[in-house]
Amino acid sequence: MHLTRKHLSRRTLLKGAGFSVGLPLLDAMIPAATALAKTDAAPKLRAGFFYIPHGAVMWNTKHGKEMDHWTPSGAGADFKLSPILEPLEKHKHAVTSFANLENKASVASVHKYNPATWLSGVKPDLKAPGPSMSATIDQIIAGRIGQETALPSLEVRSESETEAVSCEAGFGCLYSATLSYRNANSPLPMESNPRKIFAQLFGEGATAQERVAIVRQKQSILDFISERTKALQLELGAGDKVRLDSYLETVREIERRVQLASNRDLSGVKAPEIPLTEQDSTFDKQVRLLFDLIAIAYQADLTRVASYIMIGEGTNRTYNHIGVPDSFHPLSHHADYLDRLEKLVKIQRYHMERFAEVVAKLAATPDGEGTLLDNSMLLYGSNMSNSNLHSNYPLPTILVGGGAGTLKGGRQIELPERTTISNLHLTLLNKAGLEMKSFADSTGEIAGV
Repeated sequence: MHLTRKHLSRRTLLKGAGFSVGLPLLDAMIPAATALAKTDAAPKLRAGFFYIPHGAVMWNTKHGKEMDHWTPSGAGADFKLSPILEPLEKHKHAVTSFANLENKASVASVHKYNPATWLSGVKPDLKAPGPSMSATIDQIIAGRIGQETALPSLEVRSESETEAVSCEAGFGCLYSATLSYRNANSPLPMESNPRKIFAQLFGEGATAQERVAIVRQKQSILDFISERTKALQLELGAGDKVRLDSYLETVREIERRVQLASNRDLSGVKAPEIPLTEQDSTFDKQVRLLFDLIAIAYQADLTRVASYIMIGEGTNRTYNHIGVPDSFHPLSHHADYLDRLEKLVKIQRYHMERFAEVVAKLAATPDGEGTLLDNSMLLYGSNMSNSNLHSNYPLPTILVGGGAGTLKGGRQIELPERTTISNLHLTLLNKAGLEMKSFADSTGEIAGV
């Protein structure tokens, strides 16, 4: 048998004029006659954590189960997705929903501790002179699977920190503006500017001065690597050429959208280093673009861990683009009025639709013997339940993906009442290979995940 497959390193970069672009997994990166488990095609876990504020419309309003638009009906594998979760129907086989989860670390915090305690299960020490909590599970997992990538983890948010309205006096936004703590005293900033995120991923200049200079040139980084791209295409088979072209077209499209998003009239204000894009008229594009950046970062193996605050805790953002002109936070205090609850459902479904789009993209992206969705572990939820009461039980929580062969999916898991969310944290940590005995106030792993 004559084997001619040429081996290309998984770490191959297209380089030019100080730029480098990572590549998706190509057939040429897999040595001929090599077992997949021993190559770059072996499953590599991607982990994602997607946070929404203000809970979800569940059974705990005065309207009871009749108004529950979040909780799936049925149990086990015979469950039916709810109106809010319905956008995930095509990928229901990869969805696990959890009932009766609680996070005691955020009880009575209203909004200000919700984001940071969602992934830590630990209440902040408010007597400490600075940030004091614990490492969050995204960062613990990044320590395990993120060291082989350009970015150990990626932290993004659709609104800037200055738009947050839930920051506590004396503590700023230490616990409300981020999901991620590297350790007990190190909160990680979450970037909202797509251009800066793009630069993080693709190396658009090593310094602020270089980034500004490159923006002024109005050139694409793909233009800088065109010669190397042409040379590489001559070395690839037909299938790899198609895959590479598709990937680079996606990079080009994101570049185009980032450029469009930044073309604002800033003549009346002092422009920041790189123009921000957070504004009502472009919010939907902002949300979609950040999801696309996460997806392509996974595809190019630039990072394997991402955390995303889809909308800020306590936000006053309006949703005119879906016919809801009301501000999200005031609307969340629905007082059990049906018209307000119905508007909240529209907002919550909107965010689920955006999440479902990235799930579909991951499912359509080959990765080793499966897809990126097969190799992903995506946690989506909130650290609040009934927003009118600021209650923290039960927490709307779903898990999506195959977890690189570790997750079952396709089920609704009914847990004992007031099961700590730290049990889910512990389960995910161990699915990621951490082999931990406990986490925060956990009492054990969750069976059947």
